[in-house]
Amino acid sequence: MAKKSKYRLQVLLVIKERAKRACEIALAKAIKQLEEEKKKLEELKLEKKKIEKRIAHERKEMRGKVASGDAKVKDPQIHVNFIRKLEEDLEEIERKIEEQKNEVKRAETHVQRCRSDYILAAQEENMMIKHKELWEKKLKKQLDHEENKMMNEIGNVIHLMRKRM
Repeated sequence: MAKKSKYRLQVLLVIKERAKRACEIALAKAIKQLEEEKKKLEELKLEKKKIEKRIAHERKEMRGKVASGDAKVKDPQIHVNFIRKLEEDLEEIERKIEEQKNEVKRAETHVQRCRSDYILAAQEENMMIKHKELWEKKLKKQLDHEENKMMNEIGNVIHLMRKRM
């Protein structure tokens, strides 16, 4: 009986499987990072809305006090300074939002790159699997052919032995 042949590219197939798995993990991490960056962006936008509402509320309150005559001499100045501080905070938040949008774009680019790497690794692994399957078919065909040849020889020997008897 012929010994079982070993697939000569098995090591390469294992390497391709590991590469695909590594790309899978990298893609999952990149997607998670993208979601975190998007969440940070949404939090900043929410903070911006809160500041805008606070500015509008403070302006309305100041106008109400001035219109009703309840405002003291320093109150409008205090409100103006407070509103100015809120506007500075708003500008800072807008700057952070722009920075965060850039982070989201970087994360999206990273996800696309990881996705491309994963697709390529999966294709390479599939190619190696197909090659192994074809090799196994070819080996099976060859072994079947050798077995048939051996069976024919055994049949011929048995036939000759019966003929001589």
